[in-house]
Formats: sequence, C-alpha cells, structure tokens
Amino acid sequence: MSERAPDPRALDLMAFCRQGGALTARWPQALMPRLAESLADPPGDAIAECTAQGSLRPVTGGEAEIWLHLQGRAEVELQCQRCLQSLSEPLQVDRRFRFVRDEDEAVRLDEESEDDVLVLPPRLDLLALFEDELILNLPLVPRHAACPAPLLAPGETPEEAAPHPFAGLAALRRGQSQGGGRDK
Repeated sequence: MSERAPDPRALDLMAFCRQGGALTARWPQALMPRLAESLADPPGDAIAECTAQGSLRPVTGGEAEIWLHLQGRAEVELQCQRCLQSLSEPLQVDRRFRFVRDEDEAVRLDEESEDDVLVLPPRLDLLALFEDELILNLPLVPRHAACPAPLLAPGETPEEAAPHPFAGLAALRRGQSQGGGRDK
C-alpha cells in the first residue's frame, strides 16, 4: 500500500517534520483572498508556487526542534502609485520557521532569538502561511522604475495633457548651452 501525500491545507506538521517531509504545491492566486485585496485586478488564472521542507533538529538533553523551510514565488499585478497603471511584481518567499509546543515558549524564544517562532498547530494550513508570507513581501509603495505613460487627469486623453510647466525653460537652457547664450 502506497503512502498518501500530505495534505498541504491540513498538514500534520509534527509527522511531516519527523519524516523529513518535502512537498511542492501550486495554487491559483484566486485561493488567496487576503492577497487579492492588494492586487490591481482580480488574480484570474495566476499561479503561486511553493515548496516546504520539514525537519527535526536534535538538541542535546532536550526534545528535538521542529523546523519548516518555506520557499515560493508568485507574480502579482499591483497598481503603480506614481502613474496608477498596472505593475507586474515578482514576489519571493524564503523563510524558516521554528515551531514550539505553547504560546509562552514561543514568546520567550521570539524575544531571545532572531528565528521566526510559531506555536505548533494541530494541523497547519500551508496555503494560509504562504499567503501571509506573500503579503509580507508586497512592496509598501509599488511603482515602476520608469512609468510607461504620464499621469493623466480623469477623462483626459494623452493629446489633451498639459505640457510640463518648465518645458519652455528647458528648451531655452538647451539653446544657451549650444552657443545661443547672451550677447556681452
């Protein structure tokens, strides 16, 4: 009888780590409603991919530490805060989590170390954890390195856009720097 693959939406994390488990998952971004709230448009058929690797790290004189290494990526469509156009943003996740038995231990260890320490749940929803990490990796102010089009007023067409207020000065300066300076 073959062993069944672990359910990433209800992962028995202790068993997964004890076995040194590994899994890969591909989820439609439409399954991530909290992430979708930050997107410019509904995610459509966009996919997010992740891998998870569980392990137990032996501790001298104590119980082994429970660790999960989560890696993943997704391409999301955000709204540029400069030009208000759509912006494609790649997100990367590469985090290691240590799981402990209770909240008190998590709080104590979280203060003492730089590791991400979480309470061991009866079943871990890997999709929810991955969605949390994608949200944490969203840029605070999404914007293009160079916007593809100038910002237009509502209802304004590119032909109607007002010229830059200093365009005349820039032309005048260019003329002076090319030998068109003042007479002395």
